[in-house]
Amino acid sequence: MLKEFKAFITQGNVLDLAIGIIIGGAFGKIVTSLVDDIIMPIVGMLMGGQDFSKLAITVGSANVKYGNFIQVVVQFLIVAYVIFILVKAANRAGLTEKKADEKA
Repeated sequence: MLKEFKAFITQGNVLDLAIGIIIGGAFGKIVTSLVDDIIMPIVGMLMGGQDFSKLAITVGSANVKYGNFIQVVVQFLIVAYVIFILVKAANRAGLTEKKADEKA
């Protein structure tokens, strides 16, 4: 069983996936900082000095932080757009399996 596990873990796909996850986590932190520290303060300034991280509504005893949600949506849109661009570039370069299958 240990030999099978070693063979599985040393396969290229598993290592590529692990590297992708680590780089993705680091990229997520960069995007979070970009949105929280640069983009949203500028947008807030343009909207009359709003601090999006503090925007909230109290409903009963719950504090609904919709400003934080807006920031997370902006972060998601940036990450999704970058992934879209990377996939599009990989398709053009013929790096995906679909293109390799078509060429064969």
